Amino acid sequence: MIAAGAILVIIAITIGVVQQSGSSDEITVAKLAQQTHFHGIAVDPKDSSRLLLATHHGLYAVHLDGSAERISETTDDYMGFMPHPADPEIMYASGHPAGGGNLGFVESRDGGQSWTQLSPGAAGLADFHSLTVSPAEPKILYGASGGVLQMSRDGGATWVTIGPAPEGLIDLAASAKSPQELLAGTKRGLLRSTDGGKSWIPAYGSNPVPLVQVTPKGTVFAFVIGTGLLRAEEPDLAWSSTRAKLGGRYILHLAVDPSDERKLYSITLDRATEAQEILASTDAGETWIPLGSISTSE
Repeated sequence: MIAAGAILVIIAITIGVVQQSGSSDEITVAKLAQQTHFHGIAVDPKDSSRLLLATHHGLYAVHLDGSAERISETTDDYMGFMPHPADPEIMYASGHPAGGGNLGFVESRDGGQSWTQLSPGAAGLADFHSLTVSPAEPKILYGASGGVLQMSRDGGATWVTIGPAPEGLIDLAASAKSPQELLAGTKRGLLRSTDGGKSWIPAYGSNPVPLVQVTPKGTVFAFVIGTGLLRAEEPDLAWSSTRAKLGGRYILHLAVDPSDERKLYSITLDRATEAQEILASTDAGETWIPLGSISTSE
């Protein structure tokens, strides 16, 4: 049985409950984890030796030795953060301005330093906590805001409403094989849609799934509470469990190195202490070590 409190902690981290502000421009990841929430992570498309970390107080560049510095000009809260799957110059996000309110759908074309709103969304000023772009057709994006699933066919310039988002939605991932296929991590299991989010069918179990991620090559990772980190290949989704021993941690966000899909980086949450940590894997998620312990020569 999964404690209700554990589920609430995961949802709180995912939707960006305010913790403590005061991040400095130069800091270690360990220190940063004590000051702000981590909302997304990606390998820098231009430099695989560093990560991009979206936080409640700005976007940071993180180096493999565990050092970090803020690269965004503002300390806005970047939710739903992700790089464009084909253009290394473009990054997408949503979330909240530092002064409050919603950002809508925003884009950066200068490495995450400055951000411009491309669209407010389909209905009011959107706050896409769950946001995904189709690797199969990068102009197609999906986002969930206020319990409503929205879709864009023009790279985020305009959005239309698809319908209700899956109940208890935590994470959303577009298929690498078809722009009409989606996976949704929810509080009641992993779901799959083959019609652009209009309908959903079960894809795995009934326990909470705080993470689902699809790589550009079609490898799918999902973290299922009570089961652990799973891996499958599209389109069959024959799930296998990794050997990952995470010591009571939940994986909330995952980054895959596009130049070497064996190299993964995860944002984890310790279910006992609620501490955040970034872990690294060089064997496709079978084993993990804290960021900073990995050799940069590997």
